[in-house]
Amino acid sequence: MSRSGIEAKIPWHAVPRQVRERVAQMLGSDVVRAARVWGGYGPTPTYRLTLADRRRAFFKAVYASSNEVARRAFAREERIYQDLGKIIGPWAPAYFGSFREDDWHAMLLEDLGPKSAPPWTPHLACVVARSFAEFHAATLGKPLPEWIERNPRPFGPPWAQVAMDSDGLWRIAALAGAEADAALYWLRVALPRFLDVDGAAKCTNSRVALVHLDARSDNLRCVAGRLRLFDWPETAVAAPEYDIAELAQSITVEGGPEPEQVVAWYAERLPVRSDLLDTAVVSLAGFFAHRSWQAEVRGLPRLRQFQRQQLVVCLRWAARRLGLLEPAWIHGIPGRMPSP
Repeated sequence: MSRSGIEAKIPWHAVPRQVRERVAQMLGSDVVRAARVWGGYGPTPTYRLTLADRRRAFFKAVYASSNEVARRAFAREERIYQDLGKIIGPWAPAYFGSFREDDWHAMLLEDLGPKSAPPWTPHLACVVARSFAEFHAATLGKPLPEWIERNPRPFGPPWAQVAMDSDGLWRIAALAGAEADAALYWLRVALPRFLDVDGAAKCTNSRVALVHLDARSDNLRCVAGRLRLFDWPETAVAAPEYDIAELAQSITVEGGPEPEQVVAWYAERLPVRSDLLDTAVVSLAGFFAHRSWQAEVRGLPRLRQFQRQQLVVCLRWAARRLGLLEPAWIHGIPGRMPSP
């Protein structure tokens, strides 16, 4: 598989022999090829496995070098596959099991193939958006296990904290370089509107569904015209509008259609509530505004640059939805992703 990321990932032969033997034991066949999977934003050991009997599987794990955040996320995802398999089955890879060996905690899943996007063609974006709506509709208003988190705030701090942490919005505005003064003026004019929307819409228990909360190209495949999702640790019970807002902006960031078009395709299968979509878009903009100016994260060299791209898309989208002036200054924010 071609390398499309620059995070450090160990080769398969560096995985301890005992772990590789457990994989062969659980899958009932030796591994004859293991291709590292690139493209995410972390160094998690992930491999597409080809077995001696020509079957395929997907391996992911945490180990001694993994941080605590990664370990907690892995444990949450393991529980999702184990306890919600029947619910997420049509949209998730098959779960073959997990194991612990020494300091490794590994999971084996169905291999869904190489990335489907980017590029995001209009046809692919349409298929994914409609299928995503069908995923939400399957659990809308239905009983779900009590242990799943309800109505989380999925996208970071409210705008009041975003403004405070960024020195009165100045650190965000400074991203625009020579346009920083114009950026600061625009942000200060927009802030009261963001604050109003941030807390206005409340999600009711009659209109919630199982949501993924990390739907983007790295975590999805389109197989035989149907959406398949993986990386489920953020799963919760919440408004579907949060999920589609996050997916829509990510498609636009990666060169696909504008978010309004993605949401329109989604709405052909499941109605979208305008107030909750406003809240989701403003919340997303706040999350990326809060992250974009912060220091680079060790081991994740592409993350901040990608978040700045997402900030640009989300602020422009929020401005259109709320009737604010176009943030022309935003083109001063550096945002091109490095070539693979």
